[in-house]
Amino acid sequence: MRQGVGQLAERQPSRQNLNRRRRRTGFVGRQGELGVFRDNLSRDPADDAFQYLFHVHGQAGVGKTSMVRQWEALAREAGALTAYLDDDVHSVIEAMEAISAQFERQGVALKGFKKLLAAYRQRRHEAESPLTVAGVGCAQDAGGGASPTASPSSTIAAQAGLAGLGMVPGMGAVAGAMDPQQLAQGADRIRASLSGRFRNHADVQLVLSPVRMLTPVFMDDLAEAAARSPRVVLFFDVFERTSPVLNEWLRDILVGEEYPGLPVNVLAVLSGQGRLDARCWGDHLDLVADIPLAVFTEEEARQLLAARGVTHEETIQVILHLTGRLPVLVDTLALNRPQEPGEVADPSETAVERFLKWVSTPEQRAAAQACALPLQMDEDIYRETVPEALADQYGWLRGLPFVTGQAGRCRYHDVVRAAMLRLQRTQSPTRWQQQHTRLADIHRRRGQALQATLAPNDGWPHSAWREHRLNETYHRLCARPDLALPDALHDLVRACDAGTAVLRRWVHMVVQAGKDSADERLASWGDRLAAAFAEPADDLVSALSLVLAAPELPAEDRTLAHMLRGRQHRRSGEYEAALTDYARALALTPDFARALYGRGETLRLMGRYDRALHSLSRALDVEPDDPWSILARGQTYEAMGRYDDALADFSRLKESDDDVGWCALFHRGDTYRSMGRYTEALADCDEAIGRKPDDAWAVVRRGMVYQAMGRVEEALADYDHAAEQQATRAWACTVRAQIHRSARRFEAALADHDRAGEAEPHDAWVIGNRAETYQAMGRYDDALADHDRAIELDPEGAWVIANRGDTYRAMGRYEEAGADYDSAVRFQPEEPWHLVRRGWAHEGMGRCDDALADYDRAIEMAPAQAWMWAVRAQFLQRVGRYEDALADDDRAIELDPGNASVLSSRAYVFRLLRRYEDALADYDRVIALDPTDEWAFVGRGEAYRALGRYEEAVADYDHAIEVDPEEPWRLSKRALAYRALGRYEDALADCYHVLRIRPDNAWYHLECAVVLRLLRRRPEAGDHIRRAVEIYSDEADGEGPAAAHARGNLLVVHCAADAWGEAAAELERFLACGPRRRRIREALDDLKDLQGVLPMDHQQMEPIRRRLEGAVTLP
Repeated sequence: MRQGVGQLAERQPSRQNLNRRRRRTGFVGRQGELGVFRDNLSRDPADDAFQYLFHVHGQAGVGKTSMVRQWEALAREAGALTAYLDDDVHSVIEAMEAISAQFERQGVALKGFKKLLAAYRQRRHEAESPLTVAGVGCAQDAGGGASPTASPSSTIAAQAGLAGLGMVPGMGAVAGAMDPQQLAQGADRIRASLSGRFRNHADVQLVLSPVRMLTPVFMDDLAEAAARSPRVVLFFDVFERTSPVLNEWLRDILVGEEYPGLPVNVLAVLSGQGRLDARCWGDHLDLVADIPLAVFTEEEARQLLAARGVTHEETIQVILHLTGRLPVLVDTLALNRPQEPGEVADPSETAVERFLKWVSTPEQRAAAQACALPLQMDEDIYRETVPEALADQYGWLRGLPFVTGQAGRCRYHDVVRAAMLRLQRTQSPTRWQQQHTRLADIHRRRGQALQATLAPNDGWPHSAWREHRLNETYHRLCARPDLALPDALHDLVRACDAGTAVLRRWVHMVVQAGKDSADERLASWGDRLAAAFAEPADDLVSALSLVLAAPELPAEDRTLAHMLRGRQHRRSGEYEAALTDYARALALTPDFARALYGRGETLRLMGRYDRALHSLSRALDVEPDDPWSILARGQTYEAMGRYDDALADFSRLKESDDDVGWCALFHRGDTYRSMGRYTEALADCDEAIGRKPDDAWAVVRRGMVYQAMGRVEEALADYDHAAEQQATRAWACTVRAQIHRSARRFEAALADHDRAGEAEPHDAWVIGNRAETYQAMGRYDDALADHDRAIELDPEGAWVIANRGDTYRAMGRYEEAGADYDSAVRFQPEEPWHLVRRGWAHEGMGRCDDALADYDRAIEMAPAQAWMWAVRAQFLQRVGRYEDALADDDRAIELDPGNASVLSSRAYVFRLLRRYEDALADYDRVIALDPTDEWAFVGRGEAYRALGRYEEAVADYDHAIEVDPEEPWRLSKRALAYRALGRYEDALADCYHVLRIRPDNAWYHLECAVVLRLLRRRPEAGDHIRRAVEIYSDEADGEGPAAAHARGNLLVVHCAADAWGEAAAELERFLACGPRRRRIREALDDLKDLQGVLPMDHQQMEPIRRRLEGAVTLP
């Protein structure tokens, strides 16, 4: 019976296994190091002797890579899951992706990580600005053809930069985003750069801090992989090159507390030339097994020579002398088994000649030297580099001892390559130029062939195309640095556009070209660019600044560089610097659409909407169909309250099947939600979910609509779903906590805050929201502690500072509140809500003129926002300017006819003006809009009671009390209605109920006393009168509005008790406090009410009434 391939595979080792075994058996030396690793693999990971972190280090050529590869083979034989990374990775994300890919080839997929990585790339793509460069960026390459224009899908990494994006752990910006209304109150400056594209927290976080978002999911998947394998071993070779981007991340996942839960059977091996950076690893070096590699001992060198068949003692002595026992050199000289000392002692002038002395033919010797020129080589490059007779000998080249290979490519050892390059450069400069030019032309042709298969302008986003471009640039720099530098600067600008990881590779290439060509000017460029990456500043800005300072930079590249630096400043919240760079770009090229868009977006973020519209409209004049300019203009209209114009722009885009169409669909749904058109908003959310069912943010947006509709349970269901996804967990839990807080379910809110904090422990928005819950609970010290922590994380975050001001204001600490609001205004001067909050603080300090000035300024800044008018209306109502308040409420309702809150506010003003029928009409509209608004029922009940329609008033009070039977204010109002109906026992029952809830409320004691007097139970009434006097006397023992309010109430209590002497004295004390006119009117209304229900001495009451009426009419 014929056996299948699978059955044979079970019985026989694979060819790869045989190759690894052959190489390992050929490995000589380092037996002690191999034994250490082998023994460690056999230990129980829970054993104290088990080492999980190794650091192999030693000079170049000492054999680190060879030994690490042997360790990898040992691990594979022991059944371990392994991944090997070298300097082909240039970022943390690339490292995680490489590990994931290698694991998957071994049958273990990191599914959660792959899914979130795909989401990151999608979100990053959505955040990109795909504008083409109008008339800019099409420089001539060395061959005279037009190189691709700046990438239309330039990565957001280029926009936000390494430091801004969190690609280097510890340097990432705090990310975050808020509900649209919260965004109106201000987000921090870094997040603001992306708020135009994303309005929810985790979207912005995923783009701004992808490492912080991806790593927890990666670690979860790593744990699952470790549970399925006896060992997981991660090898990080050439660590001297990758440590700048991997150091802190590896520290955090291997020894830090940032990402707890590293499985005990996971091992990591770091291998590089130097020791670990003490600044990063210093506190954890006790956990690292240090493996220093020196040159071979003489015994190890002899062992290797014997294994290669070199046994003649004099020959051995010559080799040991020439190589200094450096393993790579020993192996190179031993490769062709010299048997005569003279063969080795032949007086060659260079080490290269000795390396290649025993290569069998001159053609192979020449080929080996020529193949040292490329940075790395594949078989196609090899075939075009060597003579046709050697075209099929790529395997021979890969077998040389100083050549290492991975994934079909190979590269020379640095020590050998450097020597070969020096030899060729100095022996024949002309041939050096010719060979490098030939290699550059090869890569140019391959790049052009690839470009022909891509869409226009899709070269730079394509990694294979970039690889050809990088190698072409390197070889042209080596051939003619003076001629190639302008084109290299051109490419550096494009690399900045393509992202930090791409720019890092270009910088490394320039550094390498400077060394290999020995050109001082080029080497200086490399050193300065490398220094820009060494500083903890914005490396993209630094690199662009260096390039802009170069006189060789062509004008079209200078325009793009200014635009890119402006974009980077915008992403960092440095808006004025961004505007300066955009202005310089536009001065060079007035119709540069990307600069026009960038300037418009910056102005939008600054709240300068009119100027933003002008710039965005100019961008659309140049590129009429550019989707991101249309989207940004729609967002500008939305921010201005020009919702119909916003809908027109969003609707123009939403039918598109790409990411911008999906983004426009979201924004249109947001606009509908802002307009109160919830059915249409919900339809957009459902369509978004239909397009991308697996996107948690589509579900989150629908939850926001449900929440606005009052369909809280459905909102919570969507947030529950989002909370199960890592990308949306912190945001969803925080918003869910806000819902619990609104319902006064504080313990449930705190539980969600804690869960959000576990997902994002260093996020200012998450911590600041917990502070708001503590504030709502009256736990002000806890709230301040969280506010302080949030501000520590985001010291210029206007919203976190303003929220601390809210807590100070709730505590009556108005001076400190005002100071925080001042800071918020300073950091975000275009945000009107900071002015509103400062106005409230001014009111608390009795500075009504300052308060009104802030409210006026807020309206000037946002005249189309209904809430700005409503806020000023409430202030005018508080200071007794009812007609002015009514005018502002009218304007707010004109702007937002469906705003129930503003309608309720106007209804209250109508009540104050005693226009009760108008008040009833507004309350009816509020209840029609929101039948669950119990306070609207209470307000309508008050209007009915004022009109003497007591039965209808009781019906409304009953409805409100059914919703919340323990809310004392509505109970007390029903007691008044019962009293007016003569239902004194029912009134007394409500009074007693209220006092059980609030036993120290003096006014409720007075109400109870009045009812008891009506029931002719004067002794009991007297008890409640005395208690009311005690409470109000304590409250009046002070200064300010609270004391004046208490004295006015004391006046009413004394009148109710027929204590006319005390009443006359209290009247003088009350008026001496300088109460507002509204407060005096309230006292008059209360006395009138008492006169209507109690038998009182009118002769005693009349002078008091006249005195109060006179005080109301005083100027």
